[in-house]
Amino acid sequence: MSEENNLAEGADESLHDSTPVTGMYKDWFLDYASYVILERAVPAIEDGLKPVQRRILHAMKEMDDGRFNKVANIIGQSMQYHPHGDASIGDAIVNLGQKDLLIETQGNWGDVRTGDGAAAARYIEARLSKFALEVVFNPQTTDWQLSYDGRKREPITLPVKFPLLLAQGVEGIAVGLSTKILPHNFRELIEGSIEILKGNKTNVLPDFLTGGLADFSDYQEGLRGGKIKVRARIEEEDSKTLLIKEIPFGTTTDSLIDSILKANDKGKIKIKKVVDNTAKDVEIQIQLAPGVSPDVTIDALYAFTDCEVSISPNACVIIEDKPVFLTVNQILEYNTKKTKELLRRELEIRKGELLEKLLFSSLEKIFIENRIYRDIEECTTWEAVLAAIDRGLDPYKPDFYREITQEDLIRLTEIKIKRISKFDAFKADELMKRLQEELKEVNYNLKHLTEYAIAYYQNLLDKYGKGRERKTEIRAFDTIQAAVVAANNAKLYVNRVDGFVGYGLKKDEFICDCSDLDDIIAIRKDGKMVVSKIQEKLFMGKDILFVGVFRKNDERMTYNLIYLDGTSGRCMVKRFQVGGITRDKEYDLTKGTKGSKILYLTANPNGEAETVTVYLTQGAKARVKVFDFDFAEIEIKGRGAGGNILTKYPVRKIQFKMEGKSTLGGLNVYYDSSVGRLNTDQRGRLIGNFLGDDKILVCYKNGDYELTSFELTNRYESNDVLLIQKFDPQKIISAIYFDGATKTYFVKRFLIETTTVNKRFGFISDHKQSHLKLVTTDSQAQIMVTVIKGKEEEQMEYDLEMLIDVKGWKAIGNKLSAHPVKDIQLIESEKSKTEEQEESEEMDLDTEDQLEIGSTIDLTPKKEDDEQLGLF
Repeated sequence: MSEENNLAEGADESLHDSTPVTGMYKDWFLDYASYVILERAVPAIEDGLKPVQRRILHAMKEMDDGRFNKVANIIGQSMQYHPHGDASIGDAIVNLGQKDLLIETQGNWGDVRTGDGAAAARYIEARLSKFALEVVFNPQTTDWQLSYDGRKREPITLPVKFPLLLAQGVEGIAVGLSTKILPHNFRELIEGSIEILKGNKTNVLPDFLTGGLADFSDYQEGLRGGKIKVRARIEEEDSKTLLIKEIPFGTTTDSLIDSILKANDKGKIKIKKVVDNTAKDVEIQIQLAPGVSPDVTIDALYAFTDCEVSISPNACVIIEDKPVFLTVNQILEYNTKKTKELLRRELEIRKGELLEKLLFSSLEKIFIENRIYRDIEECTTWEAVLAAIDRGLDPYKPDFYREITQEDLIRLTEIKIKRISKFDAFKADELMKRLQEELKEVNYNLKHLTEYAIAYYQNLLDKYGKGRERKTEIRAFDTIQAAVVAANNAKLYVNRVDGFVGYGLKKDEFICDCSDLDDIIAIRKDGKMVVSKIQEKLFMGKDILFVGVFRKNDERMTYNLIYLDGTSGRCMVKRFQVGGITRDKEYDLTKGTKGSKILYLTANPNGEAETVTVYLTQGAKARVKVFDFDFAEIEIKGRGAGGNILTKYPVRKIQFKMEGKSTLGGLNVYYDSSVGRLNTDQRGRLIGNFLGDDKILVCYKNGDYELTSFELTNRYESNDVLLIQKFDPQKIISAIYFDGATKTYFVKRFLIETTTVNKRFGFISDHKQSHLKLVTTDSQAQIMVTVIKGKEEEQMEYDLEMLIDVKGWKAIGNKLSAHPVKDIQLIESEKSKTEEQEESEEMDLDTEDQLEIGSTIDLTPKKEDDEQLGLF
């Protein structure tokens, strides 16, 4: 028993001495999290490098002899400083090399565009770039610490004199923390730093090696919560082929093609074939299915594939061993000030070196010219030698910038007899003069440090900025409605009697092709309307009169309706549009009284108003029992309006008699050049009021013209468009173009003779350097031409109508001038200005008329509607 008691007591004591697991977890987890944040994932703001990157660069500097080194050797050298495996170091080296800034590479280093990996470390080589050697290293301004095993010294941070963090970008995931700083343009960063030094504000935006297009409207300077959209550059080679020339940042050609194939398999887009022709440059060829619009397909690629990606930045850096969230402009400002401080320290160090050189040169000259070395010949002790030299220097000590130390005296004793015998006073004076001039320059730079820093940055720009122009084009993107551009990958069916709608009812009545993203609208005989998301089989109520695809915010679709009011027995007529709705909610299109039902219903995509014949019952007291009614006689109101009285007598039947025209008038179409798209939201420039078969004329810089429809899904490369307007076949096109073959400007006037839509026709010479200078449809347009006659410039004004007659669109035209042309300016005629103003006023009037007709929204029946007398 005593042994058992002793064991129990010992167990109790051990329990008291142990640490609870929860406490261990808390302490160790915090230590681990801090280590990952500070030592692995998040870069320091001073040099913009993670520890592994800093150690790699330090190891490469130690190995640097101007020649390439095997990456395997660099990994081995770096492992003296980095306490982790060779794989992580190798990946970090490849990542640095692919950024094409600090490391020059040799061999197969992979391709960020295709996702191909680098060859094995034993096969590829690297060395520090000239840029890295100039801006990253300086042992004199580096703060050092011992390596992890205490055998070596490594830099705490490198003295980088450039915003390296923003140039390279960085991404890291730590414990409970992450960072994502996007790469920025080399030249723009330097220009931004110069602006900061000048006291101006700056705003830098990311730039990606993969190019593409980017919308930075919500970038928020790289802070958490910001977002950018990046798109592939897609070109229309012809009506059946699209080419992807640049891909979004963060994607590869393989991942992009996979996303396109998946979207095609799901029916979101319709393509025939995808071919990857990527070699030196990215080129993914997309062959379209027959009858598919290239413009709609481009939008669908952006909506359903990785051709458009969203990136969320999160600028987090380490400052004084703590993670801090800053904007990219604040980081740039910090780096600029840090660079200025490093330049000041380098100047101070150089100043000290020059002063020391001047001091010793002066001591040496005095020591030799005044033969002070003779005074030490009879000295018997070392102390006596130093004292003799010190006495000889006494008369000159007030001229030195500091006191003469024992080390200085010792250096004088180390001068060799050979040097004393060959001492040249003139050369010594010349050397001191050069040192004094350099010291003067250093002192000047210290006093004008800002100007010196600006010159430093400008020198970097001049030396290394060539070929580093912006690759990603800054654009504003239009919002793509996925349901609008989705391919029709389903068919809509309806069972009207039982009330089922969907794409799975293949044995029932076919309605139309649709997409699985569409909403469906159904109107029943009892006067109820409901909008629901399309499904395989959906119950929407029995006795369905109308079912179709519902387009949100469609301001043209108009419903013509006649219904019987159950309470009064009157037949009511109304025209309405469906605006905002709530899905799966039933709306009453009648007055909602018991016994109400719909007698006649049509859906009109462009606000058409037909004529119907109304038949009254035989027992009706009306004298005329058959009459016609034209829906154009009533206004378009909201879906909740009670309507007008058609007749107070019983109706036997209503028959369609005659189609009518749209009562909405034309559609005002605007062109927004910032996104290269058409719209009806009054964004951009009004280009015309369109009806039916009206077309748009587009003239491009390369000398092509094209007739297009006014579909809002049309796309136009705004940078290539010189003229876009409503097409008038009677308007004469006047154009001036540069002919690349003869290096001469030609002028021509012609009428559009082709009728094919969405096909380009070239109306200038096909030389690769030929381009359209200006184009106009102004019948009285004039131009101001600046020509060079001898050594002088002369301006001449021409009337285009007088220069040349109207000829065919394939004609070459006439030479504009026999002299070299320096500049051509279009002078808009007064007639053109007047026509433009009148056209604008007409558009405004049409808009007011449409608003008067179509925007009256009544949610309750009007009293005057109820009191209005019937037709009979």
